[in-house]
Amino acid sequence: MKIHYVIDSFEARNPVITIGTFDGVHLGHRKVIDRLKEIASSAEGETVVFTFYPHPRMVVSASESSLRLLSTFNEKADQLEQAGIDHLVVFPFTIEFAELTYDEFIKEILIDKLHLHTLVVGHDHRLGKNREGSFENILSLSKRLSFNVEKIETYLFDEVDVSSTKIRNALQKGEVDVANRYLGYTFSLHGTVTEGNKLGRSIGFPTANIQASDPYKLIPAEGVYAVTILVKGKLYKGMLNIGFRPTLYFNADNRTIEVHIFDFSEDIYSKEISIFFYKRTRNEQKFANIEALKNQLSIDREQIMRILEEVELS
Repeated sequence: MKIHYVIDSFEARNPVITIGTFDGVHLGHRKVIDRLKEIASSAEGETVVFTFYPHPRMVVSASESSLRLLSTFNEKADQLEQAGIDHLVVFPFTIEFAELTYDEFIKEILIDKLHLHTLVVGHDHRLGKNREGSFENILSLSKRLSFNVEKIETYLFDEVDVSSTKIRNALQKGEVDVANRYLGYTFSLHGTVTEGNKLGRSIGFPTANIQASDPYKLIPAEGVYAVTILVKGKLYKGMLNIGFRPTLYFNADNRTIEVHIFDFSEDIYSKEISIFFYKRTRNEQKFANIEALKNQLSIDREQIMRILEEVELS
């Protein structure tokens, strides 16, 4: 897959284009991508995903600090490449760009710059200023400007309309298994191991403190999770806690991510690791003393080992 940050010299055979943020590249997105590839194959063309950086909400709602994304840019690019996309156009989203009407955008960018053959849109996607570019308006424009357009109907999974918003909501409730079903793959978090207080080591459960690599990456709800951890190219099983450590050093302003890697004793401070979430097993809770916490951690470990029995470490 070729990634384009500049489109003045863009070249592709009969470009079949779809547009969106594609946060998470979930099963709903995959339906659009599959159709994109079918059309490109029949038209002897190439597939193009047109996306934006930064995320539009960071620009039009710059004062809003609540935006959290399912995927970093690199994660999104990897997923699109694995899906078989030929070209990824990363277009700078600015206030000036947001003022373009849908017909200006299609004419000046998709046709004049990218040489649009076919435009594929999602069932609820609208383009341009004030979201005036409905499918009906785009269809009318396509007849005047001689390009093809196709609308993809909503994707249902377990009778649920799959969307990035639904997946974000599931993760914010700790329902990572639900999120994984809608994503079509295992939700992950990438970060760097930072130095902690080392108390976990003293009670037989050493943990690695994780600093997420992207401040806009969504962190699931507080609680204990069954996870796998990719460290220096090797996958391990483990358990992870997200929260405020109420038994030890409670600080309402300092939410931590700590992972205990099973059967692992290497020094990985400052190393980058990836964590894959399978299931949330309980809420974070405050225990009467360190011994009660230690007993619960032993119970957590046994439960999580059973959950991860079917997971292949490959």
